[in-house]
Formats: sequence, C-alpha cells, structure tokens
Amino acid sequence: MSALQSLVHSDRSAITPAVLPQHLAALVWRGEAMGHHQAPVVASGHAALDAVLPDGGWPCQSLTEILQTQAGLGEWRLLAPALARLVAQGGSVLLVGAPQLPYLPALAREGVRADRVIRIDVEGAAERLWATEQALKAHCVTAVLSWLPQARPEQIRRLQAFAGQHPGLFFAFRPARVAQESSAAPLRLHLTLGGCPHPLEIHVIKRRGPSLAEPIVLPHWPSGLAELWRSSTASPTRPPRSSPLPATVPRHALRPHTSLTVPHAELDGLAARLEA
Repeated sequence: MSALQSLVHSDRSAITPAVLPQHLAALVWRGEAMGHHQAPVVASGHAALDAVLPDGGWPCQSLTEILQTQAGLGEWRLLAPALARLVAQGGSVLLVGAPQLPYLPALAREGVRADRVIRIDVEGAAERLWATEQALKAHCVTAVLSWLPQARPEQIRRLQAFAGQHPGLFFAFRPARVAQESSAAPLRLHLTLGGCPHPLEIHVIKRRGPSLAEPIVLPHWPSGLAELWRSSTASPTRPPRSSPLPATVPRHALRPHTSLTVPHAELDGLAARLEA
C-alpha cells in the first residue's frame, strides 16, 4: 500500500496538512479555514470586502462570478477601483456582451481611461462563450468582464479551466437565479443594492473559507456623486424664517378673497394700484 493510501485509510481526524508531505499539504484546504490562492490577487479597493476575500483581493488566474437580479446595478461601483489600479499599470479591460455601453467619462473619472476599455458586441450565447474563451487565451488584456446570462454549469467549468491560463482578472456576470446551481467558480458573489442611499451589498455565496451569514455593505459611490451626497447630508438646511409684517400694511395686501379664481380685470386693477 502506498503512503497516500495509508493516509486515506488511517484515522481521518488525525490527518492535517502538518502531517502530509509538503507537496500535498499545499493542496489541502479545510472548510473552516481561509484558503489561499496560488496566483496573485488584486486589491478590490474596498477594505471591508478585501477582509473576507481569500488573500485579500480579487484572484487572478481564476473565475469570479458576480450574480445580479439586473445588469447595471452597481457592478462598476464594485470593480472600478481594482480596474483603475490595473489601468494605471498599463493594463486594459475587455467587455464581452455588455448589456449597456458604460458611461466612459464617469469611468475615466474613477481612473479607468476610455482608451483602455475594449468592447465586443456579440449575438447569442454561443458567441458570448466563444469570445470569452478567445479573450482568456489571448493574454493581451488585463481584465475580462463577460456577461453570460445563459451559461450552463459545464460551460462555466470550461471557462474556469481557461481562466487558469489567463494571468489577469476574469469576472462573469450571471443572473441571480443561478445561485443554487453548482459552479466551478472558486469565488461567487451576489451583488445587490441596499436602501437609500443605496450602498452595495455583497452576499458571499462561495469562497475558499467559512461561510458568511451577513452581507458585506460597501457605502461606495463614484467620486462626483459622493461629493454631492456628502454636501447634501452634511447639515440639513432649515427653511428661512418668515419676516414679521410691518406695522402698517397696505389695505390691498390684507384684502380677503372668497375664491381662488380671480378675474383678469381685477388682477389688472391690483397691478395698477401696486405700481402707483
């Protein structure tokens, strides 16, 4: 019996990474412990989120799933800090099948320059998958963002295999209804918006680490909107106080009206008296 078979048939409670050979211990991960990613990570730019991500950031050479009830609800607020860091280092961002054209001036304000963003329009699920695979194989972009509303579990598994060969980041946006389906993605997040002022809420569905019962709340807004929000909530404005009436008030100012409908002739007469 080989050494590995002996370990398998021995008391499993005594099997820990410490007693395994070094080349096997690196591959063992226990569910109650935070796992480690063999490839580099990119800080998300959100301290609260980095604190719960394995190794403290978005994993490179791996597929990260972001589930949403509707596209366009917060994904750019979530990813812009990390993408800006990559662009500042000379990287580029590829969008595959984005449902809406992002507002490039706003991205540029966050540090994601328009000349570093590439968009590929596709038709149908097959084209989405093909374009995504080619982008991962090409190694010519730093981050791949792909919208895959119809991808099946076996197709996600295939993309995860290609992601292992891609040196940068890979995000797949999928509908929230697939949260209960199996997925080969090591990291799965459900992105929603909270109540006003609509912070980002991140529900960690899957990670290499213990489960999280509560969502991660990120009160992050683009810089321009953040400034407006802070200025509007810094100090509530009070309505101006009404000035007291002077001691002598013109009789026409106190004239009672029995109806809100005033004939034009009477209004003309009132205007003439005011000008006199």
